[in-house]
Amino acid sequence: MKSDFLRNILGDKGIGDGGFYFGDTTSPADADIVIVSAPWSVTSDYGRGATYTPDAVIDASAEKNLYDTVADVSVAGRVATAEIDYNIQESSEHLGREAERIAHQYLGEKGFVGEYVAKKVAHINEGFSEMQVSIYKQTKHWASQGKRIAVVGGDHSVAFGAVKALAEVNDGLGVLFIDAHADFLRSGEEFNYSHRSIARNIVEEVSSIERLVEVGVRDIVKEEIDELRATEKVELFLAEKLAAKRFEGESWGNICREVVGKLPQKVYVSLDIDALKIEFCGNTNAPVPGGMTFDEVVYLINTVVESGREIVGFDISEVVSSINNKMDAIVATQLLAKMCVAMLRK
Repeated sequence: MKSDFLRNILGDKGIGDGGFYFGDTTSPADADIVIVSAPWSVTSDYGRGATYTPDAVIDASAEKNLYDTVADVSVAGRVATAEIDYNIQESSEHLGREAERIAHQYLGEKGFVGEYVAKKVAHINEGFSEMQVSIYKQTKHWASQGKRIAVVGGDHSVAFGAVKALAEVNDGLGVLFIDAHADFLRSGEEFNYSHRSIARNIVEEVSSIERLVEVGVRDIVKEEIDELRATEKVELFLAEKLAAKRFEGESWGNICREVVGKLPQKVYVSLDIDALKIEFCGNTNAPVPGGMTFDEVVYLINTVVESGREIVGFDISEVVSSINNKMDAIVATQLLAKMCVAMLRK
């Protein structure tokens, strides 16, 4: 049964629990790509909005043309929907409300205070761990069978389980991290696996990652800049500096080849939709002026493939939709299709 909030996103005739991405009922065993849903958003919008991204994207993708004219590739029959763990969604609803209340009432200058609050924070962190285990197990299961993986979030914290699993299956994995934010804080207001810390968590806890390349960052604090520049495994491409190169006459193609040149052979793409300009993601949780166009992001992803590198998995996160404005879900659907096509290209 849909919650009132989900009705506001999809309407009374929206999808049920049996929905499939692109309306494709292909079995995961028969597909090349398995899409894993991560309906979780606890610290970015406190359990609302992006929690329902998988449902909104499934709904928006029902009418999507499955043939890509430029690549001459169709995803029909090649992409499957993994069974959605709706326990994640229920946990996100509950813990998101708790996180919002704690952040508003108990966060002081030196962080959370008091034994009661400490227990609440610990409980929320346990929820993060359970979500990550679910995404990790699903990803590892299908990747071990030779499938490529797409994860539809949720907030950006959902990337951790997928990256961890794919790093175990693919030696020397690199991460192309496309985001308006660095997500490299030491902790996200004491929520250890918050979306605000996801890049740091990947670098520090997935030791086999060879390189993490951040692209499009345009909202960052001094603490993050200092740590990123001191971290050998990280390459940082700030949005303003990329824009300056464009203004001075350098082509986007050359810029993308420079970025991709920092990546190893096997690549995981982690895409926070707020990397795009606001007109493409007006409902996202933390929009920032500037950013890339839809075509520029697609060009960057295609450059990975054209360089001879292999995309073994990706995620799309921080997508928020509503019944009155489904543009974010439509953009995410198009990106999902383009990224699936990129994984299928030879």
